[in-house]
Amino acid sequence: MQLRSMSAANYRSLRAIRMDIAGVNLFIGENGVGKSNLYRALQLVQAAVRGNLAHEIAAEGGMSSALWSGPRREEKNFRIKFEVELIDEERAIIFRYRVEAGLRPPAAAGFAFEPQIKMEELSIETGSRPVTMMKRAGPGIMVRGERGRMEEYPERALASETAIALLGDAGHYPEIGTFRRAIDGWRFYHGFRTDRDSPLRQPCLAVTSPLLDEDGSNLAAVLATLTHIREDTVELDRAIASAFNGARLSVPPPGVYADFGLIFPDFPKRVFQPRELSDGQIRFLGLAAALMSYRQPPLIALNEPEASLHPDMLPPLADMVAGAAHSSQVWVVTHSEQLAESAEARCGTRPRRVIRRDGATWIDGMRLTGAMDNETE
Repeated sequence: MQLRSMSAANYRSLRAIRMDIAGVNLFIGENGVGKSNLYRALQLVQAAVRGNLAHEIAAEGGMSSALWSGPRREEKNFRIKFEVELIDEERAIIFRYRVEAGLRPPAAAGFAFEPQIKMEELSIETGSRPVTMMKRAGPGIMVRGERGRMEEYPERALASETAIALLGDAGHYPEIGTFRRAIDGWRFYHGFRTDRDSPLRQPCLAVTSPLLDEDGSNLAAVLATLTHIREDTVELDRAIASAFNGARLSVPPPGVYADFGLIFPDFPKRVFQPRELSDGQIRFLGLAAALMSYRQPPLIALNEPEASLHPDMLPPLADMVAGAAHSSQVWVVTHSEQLAESAEARCGTRPRRVIRRDGATWIDGMRLTGAMDNETE
């Protein structure tokens, strides 16, 4: 399933924004305009589906930090709101999910600054009108049962847990399970650590790894899977040679642990180990594994992937983004004009310039409906 649109309201710098989502989505803008908040809004939708929305918001400072940061009217029920729309083109089904979270009422149970889930709804559309599959207001949950009727779910949700996670774990609602699996498959790469103890630089257990972990801790296993199980590294070899002036990847057959290194043209008989590589080199290898893994996730989101990269590495990175777009939706947040231009040239998608409008994050040239003027998809 593909993400077709997303909206967010009252979250940090996102006062109220809705946008249509393309196959490749490039976001560029100055510091402080809210590019990362758009990225983070999608992460929080995934957190809601996984059942850890409260934990994620608490980790970023609680509701007092997450709520819209600009001036607002006095509203009795001021809430963060997220909504996504996914389409299953093969079965012609549209899934819509929305969730709203607010502060704890003064006399209610719960911790003061953790989010309280106020409303959730999942609907599907296969014809002329949407059909509600699940709806939650407060602790009570209504769900469409096997007979096609809305019925009360016997378990009441805690104020800080999401109903969609609770129902999905129950295993009795196939539409909810299908939607959850699609969202759960998204991958977010918010930079990689590149210090001496970075997970990217460490050997890892030799276990077949079709996807890169979000912290990059299984990088060696992903590269070994591509080399020794898929036995096809043509595109990966091309990207590495282009980024590193003809260098090539060395991945020995793994034993208990998987490892890798690089061989440079000036030192053809020596393998440079991960601990010897520069920050930019090890970060590029992490991005290569994220974008070229054995099995591609439905959505790959990269937040400022250009960090630490030499400018010569940006065109090869754009090549990898274009390659990944054949099987995944790609979301890239960047400061780099060069990366945005290179990706546009290869993907045919115009970068979306993120700006501040009346203090809120907005996309230059975007209509209120979420469509972009003269955008090529």
